Amino acid sequence: MSAARLRSPQGLGRATVVLLGLVVAADLFALWAGVLEIRVAGDVLRGIDDDAALRRGERSEHLYELSRAAQALALLATAAVFLCWFHRVRVNAEVFDPARHAKARGWAIGGWFCPVVNLWFPRRVALDVWDASAPWAERPGHGLVNSWWTLWIVSLFADRLAEWRYDTARGVVGWRHALRQVLVADALDIAAAVLAVLVVLKVTRMQCERARAGADFVTALG
Repeated sequence: MSAARLRSPQGLGRATVVLLGLVVAADLFALWAGVLEIRVAGDVLRGIDDDAALRRGERSEHLYELSRAAQALALLATAAVFLCWFHRVRVNAEVFDPARHAKARGWAIGGWFCPVVNLWFPRRVALDVWDASAPWAERPGHGLVNSWWTLWIVSLFADRLAEWRYDTARGVVGWRHALRQVLVADALDIAAAVLAVLVVLKVTRMQCERARAGADFVTALG
């Protein structure tokens, strides 16, 4: 393994925050489209089948499909950049404190893709990065990281359950219930994305401050 080398996380951090904002925007779009679909289901249950109702149904279905595509694209782009940022801050954290890390730096990426262990390995890496990046005189608590990770896991399972309910829904009533579960999953994903933004901003800021403090210390010694 090559020696850890300090590199600025700011560019990747900014890009990750912007893309997480796009995830939130796509989820909000999906929430709106889902509400329109629920209204269409209500029209069907009330027996409303005039031309206006048919047009609403066609429009809502198109928007719903478009929102799902937007969510998938936003998530894919965000995941790629987030992983680059996550690996960057993990390597930097090894420069700050080589002995603090329970997992090798490769797990900063591999931990997300290995079944079962992906439920806790990335969190462990994130906590080690958090502690190693904190200022020497400060050890902030893990509340923000734990809250983000908990919401991420909950939203992940909620999304899988909602997809299954939507795909297996029977009748209009079942379809409407499934849509409501999709809305809950989207809302949880928004909350997780907002907390992820806070984690990215905090870790990036701590690493930049830690790097500046180290440079100032070296200059003072010189």
